[in-house]
Amino acid sequence: MLYNIAMIKINIVAVGSIKEKFFTDAINEYSKRLQRFCNLKIIEVDEQSNASSLQKKIEIESQNLLKKAKGSIVLLDREGESISSEGLAQLISSLSLDSKGEISFVIGGSNGVDETLKKRADKVLSFGKITFPHQLFRVVLLEQIYRAETIIGNLPYHK
Repeated sequence: MLYNIAMIKINIVAVGSIKEKFFTDAINEYSKRLQRFCNLKIIEVDEQSNASSLQKKIEIESQNLLKKAKGSIVLLDREGESISSEGLAQLISSLSLDSKGEISFVIGGSNGVDETLKKRADKVLSFGKITFPHQLFRVVLLEQIYRAETIIGNLPYHK
């Protein structure tokens, strides 16, 4: 039994685009699997390769991410709070009951995000201290959202 009648909107808001076909294929697979649980939208903002300085690059990317993020904002940052798959399921479940009805998972650029975005986030999470390539991390995030949804729905995917 699913946890709410109206499907939650889940956004993945990320800097840059996916270039490798194998990442695109994995993203498409998890996006397809998630259709039964949520309305998923992947929103990409441009990487600021022509910015005058590294700080300006981070600032512009962070502003663009914030403009696109809707509802509850969950920032993924290696300095954030560590979370388990069960913890992510609990977070999604509780945020889905929030009146915002929408969750935006935000993935910053390779140089991170600025303090304004960190302060605006409703939650800052980490999937560990290791560094992931941004394209791979998008796949990992989608898999974990799918896993969380199956935990919430009491389905056998999570072991």
